Amino acid sequence: MKFENKFDIGTGCYTTADIAKILHVPYSKVHTWMVIYWDGKLGKELGRNYSWQAGNSKAVSFHTLVEFYVMMLLSEAGVKPKEVLKAHTVLSETYNTPFPFARKELLSGIKTDGKRIYLHFEGTTIDLDGSGQLNLDFIKTFFKNLDFDGNEIASRFWPMGRKSSIVVDPERKFGHPIIDGHNIYPEVLNGMYKAGDAPEFIAALYDISPKAVKDAIAYCQAA
Repeated sequence: MKFENKFDIGTGCYTTADIAKILHVPYSKVHTWMVIYWDGKLGKELGRNYSWQAGNSKAVSFHTLVEFYVMMLLSEAGVKPKEVLKAHTVLSETYNTPFPFARKELLSGIKTDGKRIYLHFEGTTIDLDGSGQLNLDFIKTFFKNLDFDGNEIASRFWPMGRKSSIVVDPERKFGHPIIDGHNIYPEVLNGMYKAGDAPEFIAALYDISPKAVKDAIAYCQAA
C-alpha cells in the first residue's frame, strides 16, 4: 500500500484553495480534511502523508481530490467524519490501497443510512465501522460524476455534473478544470463575460458552443 506523496505528471496537483473551488466547499473544511484527517489520522495508519508542499500551500493528487468528493457526499448524507475515516481504514487495509474511495468496484458497493457506511461486495454486506455487522438500509451511490479507466480507478471528475462541459482530468492541464474537449480554462471565458462580452461572441471566438461558455460562467459563479 506504499505510494509517493509528491507531484507527478498525470496525477494532478490540487491545493486547498483549488479543492475548495472545485467542490464548492469552504476552504476551512478542505483544510481540515487534508491536514487533520488524511495527513493526520489516515496518514498515521499508512505511515505517510497524502499531501506534499506546493510553494506556500499543501497539495494533493487527483485521487485524493476524488476521495474528498466522496467525503463531501457522505457528509451531505449526514455521516460524521469519524465514520468516513473508519470506512476508509477498513477498505484500505482490506483491499491494500491508499485510495479506496477512488476505486469503482468499491464505490459501486458503498451505501449509507445517514449514520454509518456499508459495503455490498461479492454478495456480502458489511458495516464499515470495523464491526462487520450486517445492515441493509441503503440510500446513496457515489460515482455518478466520475469516469473510470480500464483498471476501474477514477480518471476524470465532472464537478458540475455530466450535463456540464466542465471536467477535471489529471492528464490535461495538470488537472485544472477545463472545457471538455478543449484546453480552455473556465476562468478565461468567465473573465471575458464579466468584461462585457456576450456568451455567443465568446463561443464564436473560441470555436465552442454557447452552452460551454455558459457552463464556464456557472462554474465560476458557483465557486
